[in-house]
Amino acid sequence: MNILITGAAGFIGSHLTRTVLGPGKPLGADVRVTVLDALTYAGDRANLAAVEDEPGFSFVHGDITDAALVDRLVAGHDAVVHLAAESHVDRSIAHADAFVRTNVLGTQTLLEAALRHGTGPFVHVSTDEVYGSVPTGSSKETDPLAPNSPYAASKAASDLLALSYHRTHGLDVRVTRCSNNYGPHQYPEKIIPLFVTRLLAGGTVPLYGDGENVRDWLHVDDHCQGLLAVLTGGREGETYNIGGGSELTNKELTGLLLEACGAGWERVEHVTDRKGHDRRYSVDWTKIRDELGYRPRHDFAGGLADTVAWYKAHRPAPGAELPGT
Repeated sequence: MNILITGAAGFIGSHLTRTVLGPGKPLGADVRVTVLDALTYAGDRANLAAVEDEPGFSFVHGDITDAALVDRLVAGHDAVVHLAAESHVDRSIAHADAFVRTNVLGTQTLLEAALRHGTGPFVHVSTDEVYGSVPTGSSKETDPLAPNSPYAASKAASDLLALSYHRTHGLDVRVTRCSNNYGPHQYPEKIIPLFVTRLLAGGTVPLYGDGENVRDWLHVDDHCQGLLAVLTGGREGETYNIGGGSELTNKELTGLLLEACGAGWERVEHVTDRKGHDRRYSVDWTKIRDELGYRPRHDFAGGLADTVAWYKAHRPAPGAELPGT
């Protein structure tokens, strides 16, 4: 199988690439992976160092909105796993144009190329944020989308666009929507790596509002196992939620991170809440469990301890600028 993975110099995509090409090769010894990545601030080729010498690996520096480049690449592949996206909510509030360009127009460019060349499956990786805030219960794949941030709106648009190519053209599209990911190699703008790197560097961390916003946490390895299950066994035109089963308030998470880094609450700055900050996300992942046998393998306590240990081992040099400043 020849797979094109977009955005694979980033956090989730690089983990997926290392999983596919690393020890055990879950998709077979003859699998080949092409990484397409624009190497924006959140992409780093060092994330792929463990597999870049594998015979099945190739890297292409480019943008998913470059129609000519995308067409050439998609033509030589059997499947696409589409992870390239602008994904930070705060950045989307300030600069929504980049999110529309990459998340919507970039997805459409890939879909058109896949349609022209009959490439599929096309796994479109999305987020639980498209469902909007969920006061109680958990979002099912059939629930209406109600995004509240420009980021979530751009992802919801790309989800619907991808599914329309299945319904209109018969393209083998499969959509996944995941909970908040955590683990090694994540760029320090999201809460866990931001807090860990700043606490280890002696800085303070910002806690939005009252800290009672709730998120479900999913280890990146569990997410990638879910993606592989959808790639190899998912149904065309279907959507699959991928959850972690570890709901915490941001305040509870902050307490765990302070303890893991040997810091106290005096290192926390309470800041004005984010605009349009969703109170709670939660996805019902019964479908992927029952259809494809997916279950998270990482308990949150162990996964968080391993993540903190990784950042301790990869902390920046003394005197380097604190992340997020």
